[in-house]
Amino acid sequence: MKNDVFGKLIAFLNKLEQDKITYSLAHNRDETVMVNVAIPGQRWEVEFFEDGSVEVEKFVSSGEVAGEEALSDLFAMSSD
Repeated sequence: MKNDVFGKLIAFLNKLEQDKITYSLAHNRDETVMVNVAIPGQRWEVEFFEDGSVEVEKFVSSGEVAGEEALSDLFAMSSD
C-alpha cells in the first residue's frame, strides 16, 4: 500500500494556513518537498518524502541578537 504523501503534505499546509503560520516551499532533493516554517525564535524544515515518510529538523534561536559585524562570521564559516 502506497503512502499518501501528497495528502499528508496538503493537510499539513492547510493546518499551517488555518493557524496563520508563515511557511515557504522548497525542492532541494529529488525525492522530497520541503516546507520551511517560521515562528518566533524558531525555524523548522519539514521534508515530505516520495515514499511517504516525513523528517523534521528544528532550529531554535538563543534569543541573542548580533549586529552587522556578525555577517563576516557567515562568510568565514562557508569559506574553504
